[in-house]
This record gives sequence, structure tokens and C-alpha cells, in this order.
Amino acid sequence: MAPRPIPHDLQRLAMPSQCLHSESILSPWLFARAFALCGRVQGNRRPHRRPNMRYQLSSRRISMKQLFPSTALALFVGLSVLPMSASTFAANSWDNLQPDRDEVIASLNVVELLKRHHYSKPPLDDKRSAIIYQSYIKQLDPSRSYFLASDIAEFDKWQFQFDDFLKSGDLNPGFTIYKRYLDRIKARLDFALAELSKGVDKLDFNTKETLLVDRKDAAWPKDTAELDELWRKRIKDEVLRLKIAGKDPAKIQETLTKRYKNQQARLNQTRAEDIFQAYINTFAMSYDPHTNYLSPDSAENFDINMSLSLEGIGAVLQSDNDNVKIVRLVPAGPAAKTKQVAPADKIVAVAQGDKEMVDVIGWRLDEVVKLIRGPKGSVVRLEIIPASNAPNDQTSKIVAITREAVKLEEQAAKKSILHLKQDGKDYKLGVIDIPAFYLDFKAYRAGDPEYKSTTRDVKKLLTELQAEKVDGVVLDLRNNGGGSLQEATELTSLFIDKGPTVLVRNADGKVDVLEDEAKGAFYKGPMALLVNRLSASASEIFAGAMQDYHRALVIGGQTFGKGTVQTIQPLNHGELKLTLAKFYRVSGQSTQHQGVVPDITYPSLIDTKEIGESALPEAMPWDSIKPAIKPAIDPFKPFLAQLQARHEARSSKDAEFVFIEDRLALAKKLMNEKTVSLNEADRRAEHASIESKQLALENTRRKAKGEEPLKELKKEDEDALPVEDEKTKPEDDAYLAETGRILIDYLGLSATVAKK
Repeated sequence: MAPRPIPHDLQRLAMPSQCLHSESILSPWLFARAFALCGRVQGNRRPHRRPNMRYQLSSRRISMKQLFPSTALALFVGLSVLPMSASTFAANSWDNLQPDRDEVIASLNVVELLKRHHYSKPPLDDKRSAIIYQSYIKQLDPSRSYFLASDIAEFDKWQFQFDDFLKSGDLNPGFTIYKRYLDRIKARLDFALAELSKGVDKLDFNTKETLLVDRKDAAWPKDTAELDELWRKRIKDEVLRLKIAGKDPAKIQETLTKRYKNQQARLNQTRAEDIFQAYINTFAMSYDPHTNYLSPDSAENFDINMSLSLEGIGAVLQSDNDNVKIVRLVPAGPAAKTKQVAPADKIVAVAQGDKEMVDVIGWRLDEVVKLIRGPKGSVVRLEIIPASNAPNDQTSKIVAITREAVKLEEQAAKKSILHLKQDGKDYKLGVIDIPAFYLDFKAYRAGDPEYKSTTRDVKKLLTELQAEKVDGVVLDLRNNGGGSLQEATELTSLFIDKGPTVLVRNADGKVDVLEDEAKGAFYKGPMALLVNRLSASASEIFAGAMQDYHRALVIGGQTFGKGTVQTIQPLNHGELKLTLAKFYRVSGQSTQHQGVVPDITYPSLIDTKEIGESALPEAMPWDSIKPAIKPAIDPFKPFLAQLQARHEARSSKDAEFVFIEDRLALAKKLMNEKTVSLNEADRRAEHASIESKQLALENTRRKAKGEEPLKELKKEDEDALPVEDEKTKPEDDAYLAETGRILIDYLGLSATVAKK
């Protein structure tokens, strides 16, 4: 077991959501998302058509002097504090770990910087103290499986004192709680190994008993005996999961014993730095999930990330209790190319090339990322439990991925033609897939007239589509995590006459405007935008502008909801990532928290309770400011009810939509179950029942499409190098095809009204 990392993405000021390129992969606590380093597209220099950048966002590191008054910096870096003894590391012991002087000064700097420069500027008082305390306990022991009720009662005396501790530089309470946590982990690991030593084949799976798996609201165990009983059931559940997944008793014994011994070894490697980062990062995160403390190791590793000396799989990872979960795949990245990996999949083991798999359950996130990263061109194999599995189904598959950088041309916008027949008429719609908001800064700086950027590429594709006489255009922004803010602004300028594109409000209430001043829209035809939960940051800014200017129907799922701006500030010891501004749409609405709500919504394939800004603790709320544009007539509004009704009528009969709705309903039902049976016969029956329901859903879909039914569900187990993506027709993408039909509906309805 290891400390739980903390959410969420680290993004430079000019890169609202590009590859999360500054995330730590050395620190145990920096983020709940670490980037298994993909290649990145960076840069925010202006392309050929420059908007009025009254708010200049720079992607470079900004010194304290540039952003903050030098007197304030001198005051708090040079604060006089009582020196503390340097931490002493005793082998297999953490009792002597203590904060050092540098850490005390750094904590005081963090306190002052948050007080003066955080966007919200909330007071550090008793209310904030309670949030810090509760968050710290929750991050350490979210399943309430280590601390005793007596521990919590002892710590409760500090609940309203953490504000005072932090203001005075007293880090001892944070260290005391963490070291007790380590004591409790050690006791649990010792117990687990003792239980396993009795032999997993001796466990009785015929008794009728259950395990509470959702323990976030459970009572704290009152004594060691109650903890032992909880862990006896936990071990039994782990064995049963592996047994049902087809593992033999000897292999189960070996796997679990090795897993717990590895966790013991890593426990003994805990440093004072780990404790300090856990504590101060929890404090920083109490302001918002994107404000983080970076330890010196994390800051150093940032430079490794930026040098691209090692490559990864192109995935954003997150710690999920004892597991590592995939949150997002980078478009055109190595993992995405396999078509075998999806958001919410869990990584349970990692292997280098054809070497033996290393079980990573219970590992710290940074350690897992270290295994995944490696030299360009080398192969890493991942053992994955698909998110599509039932909650207690541990059946896994092996996916081999070649580490490489994401090439700019692979992330470039691409076009296709969507052919649809509706109401007896043939339609031809242009589709432009935009995986990211990119700009080849290196080529631009070198003066290359053919440098690549999202706006330049989309403009070229629009020209080609217009030459092909398409009836309308669909811009596909699904899974587009953002990128260059300026490119979002530039792309907006292709579709509006002129005017503001996005507003940025700082902590002092000053609102700056990014604006397109070049009169005339490049494309004035009908348009729809397709978005989902993984459309974030720059994607949300662009989609919001299109919705506010009534230039496109926005269709799909509610977007991610990240509408804040961060910068990184150096400290005497480590760095602080600080939220200092907020994005607003030209209508005055924030994209923060609620994202962009589509005009017509599709069922989300991604669990919005697990992924998205609203899923993060202490996420800043949605709000609004004064609009930058005057309200205009919305050409879509009169038809939305009819468009919705037609969509629902079609989707209720569409095999793919029905299948998606039914699968989501089944998944929701399964996820709401709080307990699992530890009786093998009952568990196998539950497993068979779930597979039977999934098979029935799949065969209903196949029958409606005229395909042969399956006799059983097949679990893919690919252990080969990935192949190039197969060409898929746009018409085969249910959501894309339906978006096209909605746009066609609008064309027909609006044309009918125009004739009257």
C-alpha cells in the first residue's frame, strides 16, 4: 500500500489542456493523474491571422519577480524560523522522519502565495482547517481500512488548528498523522502475509458472507480485531477474484504474497520529503484541485518530461485506491492506436518487452509510470482489466504497446465525407476530426511558411469540402483535451464575422478579452459540433464560442468543465502550481465545473461521476460575469424541440443507441451495489448472470444490424504489436451519423420556415 496521489492536470498558462505535460512522475503525491509521457505539441505563437491578444498568455516559466512583488518574495523566502533537525532515515523505520528547515520555509511561502495570489483568495481559517484535515485523512485512507476509530478521535483535536499550524510553520501534526498511517499499513501488511502463509487453498468459500466494498461512509474500525476481520474478508475477496479469473491456487498464493511484500519494501523507503509533499499538497488542493505543491524531485522530473528523453504510451493515468486507472488517451498516441485501451481501464501489471509481468496493484502512481516509460521504439506490455468488465470481474487482457512520441501530423485535423439518405434525399456532409489544438511552434519560429496549426489545417480542409459541395459540416471534438489557447481563438475566427472569443478574469477581478478583429467569416455554412466528456479546456472555449455566437449546433455529451488557468511559481524548496485566473465564454458564462452543455445530449459513454471537473474535490464553482457580446437571435432555438423529438424517435429504434443505453443502465445498476458475496458458488452465479445479460444485449444489437449472434462474449487477449488503425466509414459511427441527421433535420426545418 502506498500514499494516494492527488488530482489533477498540470497545465501551463498558455496550454489550458495540452497533454498535461507538466505532471509529476517521480513524486508520490503530486497528481492523481500522471502522464506516461507521450510526444507533445507545444507553442502559442501567433499563426498567420492574429487576434488582438490583450491578454497574453505565456507558456514559459515565470519567475517570482515577474509575477509577484520582489519585496514579498524576499520577506517569505527569508523568514526567520527555528531550525529543525534534518530528517534521519532509519532502515525499515519512519519514526525519526521530521521536516527540515527548507520544508518549513517552503510551507510558509505556500501559505503566503495562496493568501495573496490564488484566484479565490479564501481565508486560511478554522473552516479551511477542517477541509484540510478531512481531505488529508480521506487521501490517506479513503476506504477506512487502516486507521482505527481511536486514531481519528485523537486527531480530531487538531481539526480546527491546521490554519494556525501552517501559519506558524508547524508541520509536526501533518507528520504525526502520516507516520501513524504508515504504522497502520505495516500492521495490515503483516496481517495479510500471515493469513496468506496459511495457504489460499485452506480458505472456505462455501460460507455465506459478504464484504462491504464501498466503505467511504463506513464507520472507522473500533479496534484491531475489527480491522483483522475486515482484512480477512478483503484477502478472501482478492483470492476469489483471481480464482474466478482462472488463476490456480499456487499462482494466486505467489501473486498476492509478492504483492504485499513489495508494498512492505516500498513502505520502508518512505522519506520525509514524501510526507511533506503529501501534507502540503493536501493543503494546496484544499483551494482547488489544480493548485498543487511540487517537490524538488517533481520539479527536476518536469525537466526530464520536457526533454522527451523517455517516451511513453500516450495516456493520462490516475490513482484509484490500490489501482492505476487510465483517464484519457492522447489522440494518435501509442495506446490509442491499439484500439484495445479505453478510459477507466485498470492497469494491474507491466512488463518490459517479453520479460515477466510485474504486478503493480498497490504501487504508487509515480512508480507505475516509471515502469511504463522507456526508450523510444521499445515495447511495454500492460495487463489491463477493461472498464467494460462487471465490477467484480477480474478477467484481464494483455496489450503490447510500442513507446513513441506523438507525431504532429498524426494529431492533425482530418476530413471525411458522411453520406446519409434522409426523407428520400441524399446528403453529403463534411466531417472534420480535430484531435487537439496544435501549433508547430518550431516550424513557425523558423519562418516555415507551411508550418502546421489547427486553424491553417481546418481552413484548408474547409476549402476542399466546399469544393466538394457539401451540404454542411460537422466538427468532431470528441476526446480533444485542448492545447493552444490561441489556436482555439484562431479557429473561432474562421466562423464568426469578428468580435471577442474568450474572456479571462484574474484574481483582482480584471477581465481581459481575446478578440478576433479581422472582419469576415471564412465559412458561413451550416455546422454542428460533436463533443463528449473528454472535450476539455481549449475545446470548451471553442465550443462555447460557437454556441454563444449561434454558429453551430452543439451535440453530444457535457464537456469536461476545466475553466481555470494555472502557472508554476518556484519556491525555495520545490514549486507551487497556482490557479490565478478563470476562463469565461463571450456570453459571460464560465466553462468551469459544468463545461459546455450541448443543445442536444447523447448518453455519455464516460462516467461523469468519475471523470470531469465536477468529479474533483474542492473544484471551483460555475459562475458568470458581464457578457462581452449583446444577445442575438438564436436561429436554432425555434427548432430545438422538434430536433430533440426527431432524434429521440430515431435513437429509440437505432440498434447502436439502444445497445448503448442498455449497457449504461446495466453498468449503473452494477456500480450501485455496495457489497459482494464471498461465497464462490454465489459469486460465480452472479458472474454468469452478468455475462448472460451482456451477451443478450450484444446479440440484440447484432440481430438488429443483420449480423450473426455470438455464442459467448470473447475477451480480447492481444499480445502482439499494434497495427495501423483500420479505416472506418463515418456512417458506421453511430454518434457521428446521428449528428449528421440532426444537422439535416435543421436544414429541412429552417428551409421550410424560410419559404413561408
